[in-house]
Amino acid sequence: MARTDHYHDPNAPKATNIVVAVTAFVQDAQGRLLMIRRTDNDLYSIPGGAQDVGETIGHTVIREVKEETGVDVEPVEIIGVYSDPAHVISYSDGEVRQQFSICFRAKSISGSLRTSSESSEVHWVSQKELDSLNIHPSIRLRIRHGFEGGNPPYFAV
Repeated sequence: MARTDHYHDPNAPKATNIVVAVTAFVQDAQGRLLMIRRTDNDLYSIPGGAQDVGETIGHTVIREVKEETGVDVEPVEIIGVYSDPAHVISYSDGEVRQQFSICFRAKSISGSLRTSSESSEVHWVSQKELDSLNIHPSIRLRIRHGFEGGNPPYFAV
């Protein structure tokens, strides 16, 4: 299913729902960031996705990272809650969501990189390499907050 992110776009469709989702900021021993290239919009992103009924939000982080990257992780802290109503996501099936995503810092435990139906590429990326990638501004904000570290969790008022 194709996805279009509308960000501060006055012509964006109106959101019809909010879905709880997660993203994961995962670094390797060299400080590189785990990144995917999404198959639904062709943008680079940190891994993540929607919570399923019957699972905890922490399990959502573990499942989504494993599904999209092949890496097993342990969530360790919340970086922030991203719920900007000016970020609307429309899907090819007609669904239109307002962004609501909790970004977690997660520790890599095991596994090996692999792609999935949701990720056409999976890489460990250095901080310097991030500037050359096509990343949505909402994901860049999470990445910036993740690298800053040590701050209370981010949320907009």
